[in-house]
Amino acid sequence: MQQTSSFNNEEGGCLYLVPTPIGNLDDMTFRAIKTLEEVDLIAAEDTRHTQQLLNHFEIETKQISFHEHNTEQRIPELIAKLKDGVKIAQCSDAGMPSISDPGKELVAAAVAEGIPVVPLPGANAGLTALIASGLVPQPFYFYGFLERKHQQQISELSEMVNRPETMIFYEAPHRLKKTLAAMAEVFGDDRKAVLARELTKRYEEFSRGTLGELRDYFDQNQPRGEFVVLVAGNDHPEAEEQEELGTPLEQIEQEIANGASPNAAIKAVAKRNKLNRQELYRQYHNIGD
Repeated sequence: MQQTSSFNNEEGGCLYLVPTPIGNLDDMTFRAIKTLEEVDLIAAEDTRHTQQLLNHFEIETKQISFHEHNTEQRIPELIAKLKDGVKIAQCSDAGMPSISDPGKELVAAAVAEGIPVVPLPGANAGLTALIASGLVPQPFYFYGFLERKHQQQISELSEMVNRPETMIFYEAPHRLKKTLAAMAEVFGDDRKAVLARELTKRYEEFSRGTLGELRDYFDQNQPRGEFVVLVAGNDHPEAEEQEELGTPLEQIEQEIANGASPNAAIKAVAKRNKLNRQELYRQYHNIGD
């Protein structure tokens, strides 16, 4: 068992995970400002974006870039600094580090080295949208961004069709229409959903309805701003849902008809029905024997 603590470690290195506002600068916490002022270095997803935040709060701490494209190069460098006693704050462009943003690899590396990791609470788009959605707030299932290709989205969503929890997704405006169409195809037009856009900003807006209604609305209207998509969980009994879906082999054929590859279809159906994937693979490929 490993235990680390930032307390009584004034001379040692420490990694602070600092959330930043998701749109409204007033959501920056006193503790976050103080931490960014007192650390030796800030590892930022986009140093230009973070510099605007630092300028606003008159923070002069030095920055270093840390994003998805330089993770492999930066982690050994940052871990070495932490081992030398440097205190580093890691922050993404908006919201909490590691949640659909860079951070998790650095945290894992720090933990592996026994370096204290201190998380600060703060803004998060998914939870902010959830508590105002009107959907059941707990339990919830956070997914983040879906894959971009239609077939991959269908496969991902098919694995979630029976989930009873409210599901939380992120989506960019230029992909929203296709994502809503895929969700309506898999979850059904009548599944309740909520779209939250531009959270904490001037044009914050919630759109509530069914997936079919939301898909049709945005087919006629151009999405603007970043979106959180919340989809109600499946409130049908699983046995009844499975009966509607048919046998596992029938489900595989349906997945393939919807555009999934045979292997992706088998994987999705095996997970949905809690079956052994290899056994299902053998059954499917021996149908004609």
